[in-house]
Amino acid sequence: METRELRYFVAVAEELHFGRAAQRLGIAQPPLSRAIGQLERRLGVALLERTSRTVALTEAGSVLLVEGRAALDAVAAADRRTRRAALAVTGHSGLVLVTKAGASSELLAKLLDAYAAEPGAVAVEVHLCGIGEQERLLRDGRADVALLHRPFDSIAGFDTEELCTERQVVILPAGHPLTSRAHLRMADVTDIPGLPLPRWPDRDGTYPDGPGPQVRDPAQLYQLIALGRASAVLPESCRFQLRPDLAVVPVLDAPTVTTVIAWPPHSRSRPLAELIRTATRL
Repeated sequence: METRELRYFVAVAEELHFGRAAQRLGIAQPPLSRAIGQLERRLGVALLERTSRTVALTEAGSVLLVEGRAALDAVAAADRRTRRAALAVTGHSGLVLVTKAGASSELLAKLLDAYAAEPGAVAVEVHLCGIGEQERLLRDGRADVALLHRPFDSIAGFDTEELCTERQVVILPAGHPLTSRAHLRMADVTDIPGLPLPRWPDRDGTYPDGPGPQVRDPAQLYQLIALGRASAVLPESCRFQLRPDLAVVPVLDAPTVTTVIAWPPHSRSRPLAELIRTATRL
């Protein structure tokens, strides 16, 4: 299969309309129809069920849609990484580091300062992402390195080094009766009257069902907690950036969170290697 044919098929499969797919691709409809027919003949399967009014995916077409998207994403990632590698060799490219907004702030500041003091350090562009975005940006070649957090982020397919492991705490409005406790357990915090735990978006952007408020970032979450509308269980390092109207209490049986620095296994970037060495020294 050619990447051109995959692009054509994915467009038709997503639009389920040859005319709209052709417009999206910037080509005429007849060559698009011929290309899809040629792909079906080469594979020996029907990918689409066509009538005069509708287009639908067959079972085989549904499989190719999933696999085709992954293949096109991989090709795009290879393109980006190849270009970035060439720029790195000539010294015209820095590093792109991605991390979750509001996470590991103290560690990140120390890492950037320590790396900047190293001979031959290059510029580091930092992208602060929403939930799950840093993993996706690293996989598709738009970032060189990421700070990820187990067990929340997947590190499958990456090379990694563990940087630190920390306990979790519950964040409450300052003055709440539970803030007088030395510690709590998950059973104490999962059903605090009037302070439900938040609902973060899944990797596909949808929110799980539940009574808690939908949140997108730490700033929004902290505002809701200060207003007495939510509570949250987060890594202990979050206490360094909390507002004075918030308080934390350790949660003894909450799972620990491990921060790792992650990068694509095929990377041969010298600046990236030095950044990782700096991180592990910290």
